[in-house]
Amino acid sequence: MSAAPPASALSRLEQRAEALACQNVNSMRERSSSMTDPRRQVLGVGAVIAGLAALHWAVPNSFLYFHSFLQHLNFLPIVLAGLLFGWQGAVLSTLAALAAQAPHIWLSSGQFSFYTTDVLLELPVFGLAGVITGHLAERERKQKTNLETTKRELEQVYRELQQNFERLKRAERLYAAGQLSAGMAHEIRNPLASITGAVGILKRGHGSIENCRECLDIIEKETQRLNRLLTSFLDFARPRAPKFQMVRLEDVFESVISLAHHAAGATTMELRQVIDEPLPEVRCDAEQIKQVLLNLIINSIQATSGPGAVELGARQADGFIRISVHDEGCGIPQQELDRMFDPFFTTKENGTGLGLAVAAKIIEQHGGNLTGANNPDRGMTFTIDLPLKAASTQ
Repeated sequence: MSAAPPASALSRLEQRAEALACQNVNSMRERSSSMTDPRRQVLGVGAVIAGLAALHWAVPNSFLYFHSFLQHLNFLPIVLAGLLFGWQGAVLSTLAALAAQAPHIWLSSGQFSFYTTDVLLELPVFGLAGVITGHLAERERKQKTNLETTKRELEQVYRELQQNFERLKRAERLYAAGQLSAGMAHEIRNPLASITGAVGILKRGHGSIENCRECLDIIEKETQRLNRLLTSFLDFARPRAPKFQMVRLEDVFESVISLAHHAAGATTMELRQVIDEPLPEVRCDAEQIKQVLLNLIINSIQATSGPGAVELGARQADGFIRISVHDEGCGIPQQELDRMFDPFFTTKENGTGLGLAVAAKIIEQHGGNLTGANNPDRGMTFTIDLPLKAASTQ
């Protein structure tokens, strides 16, 4: 078994390979720049014209077919000059070809007059073709230049838009953080004020046993309220990632209805399920979907004063499952509908304002959408669109 080469040798080989690669790249760049050098292009066109004129002198005049072939080859440098330098280049190359072949044309005019006539007619035609080619080439170059300028301007505008968009996103995040902080501070201040007042009464020691017990109840109640608030806030700020599995939604609905029956005020409520047809299994987090539905149903129960009904429905649509929670409550004022999913927005006296925000985020993690709208006659309907395809491929 041969020994491995030392690290220094490998390093030298890598450096040598890198140097060769750089040398090849530089040589390719030099060749490319030399090919686009205008002076070299002029010399190339002139060399072709001079070479054709020299061949005319070298070949005997009796070889008319060969002279005619050489004459037709003048088309190439003239058109090439038009492509490279525009119509002016085509005119100059035509004059250069005529000047280079003038001595040969003059000498052969007495012996082969028809050949001289053909040469004098063909060169202007070649020049006209070169002028047209040059004009088209110039127009194409101008259009290319305009396109490149427009492209650079659009790229600059796109970069500015991206920068503005990033600034807007940062401002929006800062605004959202400020709103969350303000809402959190407002929600915490009230329980803390109650706790502080109760502690003050206990500290002075002038209250009766009844007052002390009431103060302790206040402290316990407000502490639990703070705990619920912080738990809901953490659920919103750092939601748990869904644990996807194949789930029968009918089982989830039955569990939610059973739990909702034990909610406060549900004794006078009628809870109904409306499922038109068997639903396909959906890949989702059953516990999170259950949490969302239970939150929506309890909100509907609390929004319905007196006897009423809350309806949980589901149907299969094109590529998704549509779940709806319909109640006969008071709904939400029309001017506040846009804020219903904002953190800390609530119409309930003792609500935290985070339940709907957490529910919307959970549905968003499932690739779905949660919306709410007042019914035309009475109550409100929350709608969950849970995609089949997205949910089944995660």
